[in-house]
Amino acid sequence: MATNATAATDERFQTFGEFWPYYVRQHSKKTTRHLHFLGTTLAMACAGGALLGGRKSLALLAPLVGYGPAWVSHFFVEGNKPATFDYPLWSLKADLLMWTKMVAGTMDAEVDMAMAEAIVAEAAGDVMTTEAAADVITDGDARVSGVHSSVPTNGSVPTNGAGR
Repeated sequence: MATNATAATDERFQTFGEFWPYYVRQHSKKTTRHLHFLGTTLAMACAGGALLGGRKSLALLAPLVGYGPAWVSHFFVEGNKPATFDYPLWSLKADLLMWTKMVAGTMDAEVDMAMAEAIVAEAAGDVMTTEAAADVITDGDARVSGVHSSVPTNGSVPTNGAGR
C-alpha cells in the first residue's frame, strides 16, 4: 500500500481505491475538471463516430482531443503532472468516473471531501487513512463514494511528521 501519493517515490498505489482520492485531489480546480469533461466528451464522440460511422480518422483524433484539454489543465491551471503518465489505465478509469460524477452533479462534493480528508490527515501529523479522516470530518455518517485509501494529501506531506 502506498503511503505517499506522488509517483516520485518508489511506492505505488496498489488498488484503484487508493488511487482515486489522489486523482480527485489532482483535479481540485473546477476549470481542470471542466477541461477534462470537455476532452472526455470529445474523445467519446470521436470514438463513437469511428465505431458507428466507420471513420477511422476519428479514432486517431480521439486521444488528441481527449488528452489535449486535460493536459493543458494540469500544466497551466492545476500546476501538476497528469496522473496518466504514471497510472494510465487507472487514470482513464478515473477520468470516466469523474465524467460520470460531473454529469450526476456529485463531483464537486467528491472534491470537497477528498480535500477535507487531506487537511485532516495533514493536521494529524502522520499518515491517516482517508476513511479515518472522513470519520473525523463527518462523525462516520458520510463516505467518499465508498472509496478510501491510506494516502495522505497530494504527496507533499511527509509521513510521520518528518520535514515539518
